[in-house]
Amino acid sequence: MTLSTRRQAKRAARREARRALPLWRRLLPTWRITLGTLTALLLLAVGAFAVLYVIVPVPDPNAHAVAQNNIYLYADGTTEIARTGAVNRTDVTIDQIPLQTQQAVVSAEDRTFYQNRGIDLKGMLRAGWNTLLGKGMQGGSTITQQYVKNYYLTQDQTFERKGRELFIALKVDQQRDKKDILAGYLNSSYFGRGAYGIQSAAHAYYGVDVSQLTLGQGAYLASLLQAPSLYDVKTATPANREKAIARWNYALDGMVQLGFLTTADRTATTFPDPIDPQPATGLAGQAGYLVGVADDYLISSGTIDAATLKAGGWRITTTFEKPKQDAFVKAVQDELTGELDPKARPTTDTDVRVAGASVEPATGRVVAVYGGPDYAKQPFNDALRQDNQIGSTFKPIDLAAGLIAQHTVDGHPITTETRYDGTSERPVTGGPTPYAPPNEDDVDYGNITLRYAMVKSVNSVYAQEGVDAGLARVRDTAVKLGIPDSVRGMDPANTSMTLGTATPSALDLAGAYATLANHGQAHTPWSVQKLERVNPGGAVDVPKMPDHKATDAVGRNIADSVTDVLRDVVSPRGTGAAALDLGRPAAGKTGTTDANLSAWFAGYTPELTTTVGLFRENPKSHAKEPLAGTAGLTRVNGGAFPTKIWTGYMTAALGGTPTQQFDLQTGHGGPGPDSWPTTGAPTSSAPSATPSTATTGAPATTPSHTPSAPPATDQPGPGPAAPSPQNPQPTPSQDQPTPSSRPTQTRPARPSDPPTATAGPTGTPVAPAPAR
Repeated sequence: MTLSTRRQAKRAARREARRALPLWRRLLPTWRITLGTLTALLLLAVGAFAVLYVIVPVPDPNAHAVAQNNIYLYADGTTEIARTGAVNRTDVTIDQIPLQTQQAVVSAEDRTFYQNRGIDLKGMLRAGWNTLLGKGMQGGSTITQQYVKNYYLTQDQTFERKGRELFIALKVDQQRDKKDILAGYLNSSYFGRGAYGIQSAAHAYYGVDVSQLTLGQGAYLASLLQAPSLYDVKTATPANREKAIARWNYALDGMVQLGFLTTADRTATTFPDPIDPQPATGLAGQAGYLVGVADDYLISSGTIDAATLKAGGWRITTTFEKPKQDAFVKAVQDELTGELDPKARPTTDTDVRVAGASVEPATGRVVAVYGGPDYAKQPFNDALRQDNQIGSTFKPIDLAAGLIAQHTVDGHPITTETRYDGTSERPVTGGPTPYAPPNEDDVDYGNITLRYAMVKSVNSVYAQEGVDAGLARVRDTAVKLGIPDSVRGMDPANTSMTLGTATPSALDLAGAYATLANHGQAHTPWSVQKLERVNPGGAVDVPKMPDHKATDAVGRNIADSVTDVLRDVVSPRGTGAAALDLGRPAAGKTGTTDANLSAWFAGYTPELTTTVGLFRENPKSHAKEPLAGTAGLTRVNGGAFPTKIWTGYMTAALGGTPTQQFDLQTGHGGPGPDSWPTTGAPTSSAPSATPSTATTGAPATTPSHTPSAPPATDQPGPGPAAPSPQNPQPTPSQDQPTPSSRPTQTRPARPSDPPTATAGPTGTPVAPAPAR
């Protein structure tokens, strides 16, 4: 019998034997069939696994996993201003997380983390069995799998998601270092209290950066990963508190078992109670205004684009100083808010708004801004708005342009002591458009110096002086000092530009005055000193910040001569007399616009420049409304509330610091005896400008606008030195009479003036005017 025949015989015998068996037994597969089937299934599974491993890609991170806060900090780098963004998360590198905190997480969540290949088959089988028993979809996930779920997938409890999680975890374990995986897990996990990522959790539970976590604190955060909301011991039920502490002990005991911690250190570790839950740091109060200024600077300076900033994850250290910011808010409350009574005066004491900014002249650092009372109630930042005319705070720019020009168009010198006709409503000669501005209270000042005209804010003088300097030069000087060339109201085709029709923001104006305080060296105000972001892979983005080098705006003699004049504004005779309460050397200028629609004070000491603007706005139409009647006052000038707020803020901001003196190089000596009005000072009602020198006795001459102006220089012509608040000239007396009013016979008499709101000395003229 051949081999083939014997095999056929054996098979036939097996078939006969099987037919002899009972039916139920014949239905069961033989061991050969079973083995073959299992082998085929195994081969099929291996093949399918291999195919799935190849075709299932590692996807891009989900949007929620990469969403982070932007965190804004005060200049000290630690005090938080606000957090923005939908997800409270700030990524950190693994090196920023204490090693013991890392080990506590491994002990609590996956003790085989450093040995496994990204998955735990035993855990998965156990979870699968429990799921089949009806105990719900359960997980036996490793740290790698949890990271994959958090970072790449979703929290859906489905077989499809679990399957993808397994294959992606295997790939991630092969492609990524264990440190990177652990960092990704800790940055993407939820810890409760709205905190995503361990950095936010460290702040939420212990008020510290993650790098400052102790052993006990790190172990508690590790225990939270299992049940974040239930294990918050400050809000948990007694039963859940016990479970949370038990989980904390489990993590520490595991650290001993894994060799991460000695028994002695374990015994010495006590449970660290977390702090009470804190309200989210949002944009209410001043935070929204400060964030707005910082964002505006970052985007406008080209440091970062809006989309990248909005993507989140940035840690932004600003230049704002919290004590100064708080002082600004308090000054507004003390000097203005406390004087308002909306119930008694609903038509005048509502919708009163303040815009303010404070800049360090030597550096351009913005140390404080006031954009409104509360961003949650008024989300428009008044410190940045460019729709309020600045009035007579523009006059120092006129003066600077004149000192640069040195001469009028027909050759007469322009110095701080040059005399002009101060007759109210005297038509300006040589201007591109007809203009005859009245002085406040329609006062005629006669023949006065530019210095005195600044102290009393005489409109007719500076309207003419600006034209004599050249309106194009005035505009150019404004831009060089720091007024943006894009603001409205700086068109040299309009003669009225000289009296402050420009609409820079409070921050823009502070920057321009800071240039004068810094001897003509200009810094564009800046509000962010550091910007950084940690990426998911651990790389740190640190964009290059702009340089803050000063530029030459005007010559030092020019800037210092203007400062010298502005010191006299802050004197008993000046419109900024209320600022004398500061008790330090100061210079500044008041401003009040036509129809009393806004009032300003811009001033500085050697170390700090601050502007304060006041206005009313209809909340529905956003139309400007007069300040008349505010706080029961008939009229509100720049010398009133704006100067008082400025003084209150500056007093607090500079409190405890040494008093600094102005170091001025004006290029000329002190004022002559005729710098201020005397008994013999002429009073003219002629409608022509009469600039003349104060020291040479040159005859007054009506300047012509036809000859071309001489080349601009940065050296003012010679002239007497100016008085200062530290060495003031006598106030007007019988020997130095106050300017006289216009003779009544020249036109019908005007109605008597109502009570004024000026904070200046008695006799300071105040009344509605185009600019003051």
